[in-house]
Amino acid sequence: MKFKEGENVHVIVGNELLSGWYNGKEFGTGNSLVKVSKDKIIATKDCFIAKEKEAELVVVPRFADDWISRRRQEGYNLIWSISYENNDMPDEMYEWLTSTADNQELFARAWLDGYEVEKEPLYYVKLPISKRNEATDELEVINMCLLLNIQSHETCISGNYRWVEKLKRTGWRSKLTEAQIKDMPEGGAYWQFAVPVEDLEGEDNE
Repeated sequence: MKFKEGENVHVIVGNELLSGWYNGKEFGTGNSLVKVSKDKIIATKDCFIAKEKEAELVVVPRFADDWISRRRQEGYNLIWSISYENNDMPDEMYEWLTSTADNQELFARAWLDGYEVEKEPLYYVKLPISKRNEATDELEVINMCLLLNIQSHETCISGNYRWVEKLKRTGWRSKLTEAQIKDMPEGGAYWQFAVPVEDLEGEDNE
């Protein structure tokens, strides 16, 4: 087993399990050196050393990920980002934070230690738009993608499904959750045109 210098490890000395930091190899013997205190280093074989198990990352909803990304981009700290008096906080985020103290702790751990995003089904909203063909002077129907800005709540449409993903820092999204779609004005109508993202994978105009 390979270790990096400074990595947290456990070492067995006699019948005692100690925690420490990997400190490289001992010259001449090849034994591993483990620093178990400020003034004490133990030389031992690799077979007696085990890596300290890394803490699992917490899992947060996608709207919490959006909120954390937005607040960090705007330069806010944890305290201001979790404040209930923040008028910019989306209703969904506010309700989640205030529903239980566990969610407040979860948010703090996510902010400080990193996190994974809860996997939710994502959808494109494909709107059939009538457009006049200049060559034939006839109306034809083309599919356009509904885009949502999760910061300003603005919407627009585009013929390209993918380009907006490059602009995530500005808040625009083309891949939306069911809640994001239904929370928009006329969201119930838009939901009728929602198509699971995976159903459109591989299409040229995504």
